[in-house]
Amino acid sequence: MKNVYKDSMKWTSHSEAETARLAARMATNLMPGDMLCLHGALGVGKSVFARALIRALAGNPALEVPSPTFTLVQTYDTAKGPLWHFDLYRLQAPEEIYELGWEDAMAEAIILIEWPQRIQSLLPPERLDIHLSETSGGGRLLQLDLIGSKKDMSL
Repeated sequence: MKNVYKDSMKWTSHSEAETARLAARMATNLMPGDMLCLHGALGVGKSVFARALIRALAGNPALEVPSPTFTLVQTYDTAKGPLWHFDLYRLQAPEEIYELGWEDAMAEAIILIEWPQRIQSLLPPERLDIHLSETSGGGRLLQLDLIGSKKDMSL
């Protein structure tokens, strides 16, 4: 049975494995047109979450998922359709996103973005913002905020 949350929720992860399980649960409900924006400082677990989500969507827990830090974008074919993984840490100006295939991604894909604040003005009005931060015990707090008119999210 799925748990349905309204607007926002907080979830604490005590390990990378727990973060990966949450990402895998979220992957089951994603469809082309969905966007997840991962916010947080360096080393807080954005890439851990992203890799787990991509592996779950691809149905391959051993899938090589390189960080797109230098390429800025990686694409994957999944059973649910294409997934575009953007890492915008090195983006110099928001308009550079168009050189990476942004319009194609918006038209056909599930989109996962690390460092979305680099293109804040270009983000669509409907998305899921996930803010990751460290807890005092060394775990991770994930604050999930549903932005826009979609009124629930299922996990």
